[in-house]
Order: sequence, then structure tokens, then C-alpha cells
Amino acid sequence: MVDWDARFIELARHIAEWSKDRSTKVGAVIVDDNRVVISMGYNGFPRGIDDTVEEYHERPAKYKWTEHAERNAIFNAVRQGVSTMGCTIYLPWFPCMDCARAIAQAGITKVVAIEPNFDDERWGSDFRQSLSLFKQCGISVKWHEDKPPS
Repeated sequence: MVDWDARFIELARHIAEWSKDRSTKVGAVIVDDNRVVISMGYNGFPRGIDDTVEEYHERPAKYKWTEHAERNAIFNAVRQGVSTMGCTIYLPWFPCMDCARAIAQAGITKVVAIEPNFDDERWGSDFRQSLSLFKQCGISVKWHEDKPPS
């Protein structure tokens, strides 16, 4: 039997490699209820920004210049006039609150992700808030085992 979740998580990981971020590479894949990929995204600078400018890659500046994979996938769908209503988003990295809000507002109804460390010193609080937002918005979350696709 085909493990579609594993395949789409693996695709998100592949898309993440397109990111020019030097420390964190994240990908996102949005799929409709027929398992058709409708959009993908990775973290990176907005269109038109020169990604060779060294200072844009350094913390904390990169946080202001970089768009996250989840929102890029949503924006890419919007640019093509494709609805994300009722879709599933696949993520190898659990979303921050900014992305969680975008996922909710885009009408995405399911998140499949690798379970994060909710006790992580840097991101744990954000992960807990994102999970709370998803629960309150009726967005289902499925933890995917971190294993290669079958």
C-alpha cells in the first residue's frame, strides 16, 4: 500500500533543498482531497529581492527578509488562482504562529507534519501556540513518523 503522507513529506523535504537559506531549509506541499499537488513552497526571499546580499542572510535581519515555506506555498496557490480550501499541507517542520494563522485563513483543514519538540527552548512555545490555534480553528493535525516513503 502506498504511504501518501510519507511521499508528500518527502516531496516537501526535496522542495526545501531549493531554499538558499544557509541554516534552515523548509519546504511545504499543499494537496487537495484527490491527492493532487496544488502548490509548493520553500523558505526564501520574496520575488525580486537579490539573494546574494550577504547581510540579508544574517540573523536577525534574515527573519525580516525571509518568507516561510508555508506562506510561500499559500501565496503560490493564490498567484495561480488555485483555492486551498479544504486542502492538506505537508510539512517536515511544524509551523510557527505566523504560518499557522495563514494556514487557518487559507482554509487549509489538515496539517501533516513531523511532531516537533514542544519543549524546545527556542521554538517550543511557538509550536504549542500553533497547535492550540489549529485545535481552536478545527484544523486536524496528524503526526507523521519520520521515516522514508514506501
